[in-house]
Amino acid sequence: MKSADHHNGATQALAHHAATLSFYALPPSLVVMLKQCVLDTLGVAIGASGLAPEAKILAEHALEQGGKADSTLLGFGTAVPASSAALVNGSLGHMLDYDDVGAGGHVSIVTIPVALALAEKRSRAGHPVNGRTLLSAIAAGTDIHTRLNQAIRIPDWTIAEGWFPTQMFGFLSGAATAAHVLGLDSVQTENALGIGFNQMSGSRQMAVGAATHMRSMQAGFSGQGAVLAAELAARGIVGSKEVIEGRYGLFRTYVRDATPDWPSLLDGLGHDFPLLAKHGFKVWPACGYTRATNTAVLELRTEYNITPDEVAAIIVIGGTGGAQLLSEPLETKRRPQLAIDGKFSIPFTTAVMMVHGNVQLRDYTEAALHDPAVLAMADRVSWRADPDAEVPVGGESALSRPTVEMHLRDGRVLSRKANGVPGDPRHPIAQTQLEAKFRDCVSFAAKTIHSERVERAIALINDLENMTDAAEIVRVLA
Repeated sequence: MKSADHHNGATQALAHHAATLSFYALPPSLVVMLKQCVLDTLGVAIGASGLAPEAKILAEHALEQGGKADSTLLGFGTAVPASSAALVNGSLGHMLDYDDVGAGGHVSIVTIPVALALAEKRSRAGHPVNGRTLLSAIAAGTDIHTRLNQAIRIPDWTIAEGWFPTQMFGFLSGAATAAHVLGLDSVQTENALGIGFNQMSGSRQMAVGAATHMRSMQAGFSGQGAVLAAELAARGIVGSKEVIEGRYGLFRTYVRDATPDWPSLLDGLGHDFPLLAKHGFKVWPACGYTRATNTAVLELRTEYNITPDEVAAIIVIGGTGGAQLLSEPLETKRRPQLAIDGKFSIPFTTAVMMVHGNVQLRDYTEAALHDPAVLAMADRVSWRADPDAEVPVGGESALSRPTVEMHLRDGRVLSRKANGVPGDPRHPIAQTQLEAKFRDCVSFAAKTIHSERVERAIALINDLENMTDAAEIVRVLA
């Protein structure tokens, strides 16, 4: 698309982009990344089926609703209608807080569960979706999601305006993904975006103070809404128009910004994919805002060979609003009662990193939440604001770079601000590490998946562009 001089027709342009994007327009590096996203998303979702208490509740509820057995509940192996599968699987994808991150929150959990649920439904109906179509659908959705986020120029907007972009943008990026999988044309896709927009939600209130189950389920809601949007559009339901640029559209009503960066949203559609410069994979199973503090603590711990007993206090200074959100109220954050509370706590997760030199899934089990050594360290972790810090434009967690100040009992004070984090575009995670993470996560599945099936799934995903029926990946893991 030529340079965007104005925003008229923005929604139509994005709909056309989603409907017409070809696999052959995708850079090879993007294809590799998207396959990694599929592997990573499936792994963390399946792992949650056995680790997150709310997973079983959601799965049982979906089964009780009945309906056609179109799409598999990941980790459980049973099938439900596609929209129900998108709800459960999207929620599973964030329950461990181990899913990938980028501009606009977590782009994969609002697109990949949607794409796979519909691909499996179409396969059962005798209309299989090949791997190239699945990848181009995910590419379209993640591209729109990333572009919506980068068009917003309000500093620390997700905290300032109180939105969780994963869910909010997910109704649109998920609808675009679903529409592409179903083969909808540009007009139908525009209707799908309009139907998705009319369901839009995503307040950050679900993460204020003690975390709630709504924090893990937000991608599930948008995924369910996305499937509904595309399937209704396919049947001829007409959605709202100009939902991006309109008088009561996304930017004016939700973001409260009448002058977003339109070129960042619209320039280079089908040619440039900002996901490549923004996307990252998690090496630690906790909120993205903990990554910078984890990195700084690990660097200091390793560089100076510091043992936990030597630490008198750890002060986390500054960062964006997310750092404060994950640090207050302090006493609650030091004593999380649920795994999701611990993952959404800088004091607790910082203590885990300082005590163990790593942060792993087992560090948020019931027993680990009461580990005396970790709790004693958490009591030494606090946060304070940096009034002189400039607040960066944007809302993604990668922008938060607090300083970690480590006070040792011998009087030394060490300070470190992370220059990037493991798994980000400048410090990419190796394919072998992602595959190891996948095997580890899948080992916690509610329904045991034998190792030969795990290895088969890895091989299929690595060759996804050559698959004639992408749903085979889910069948292997079921």
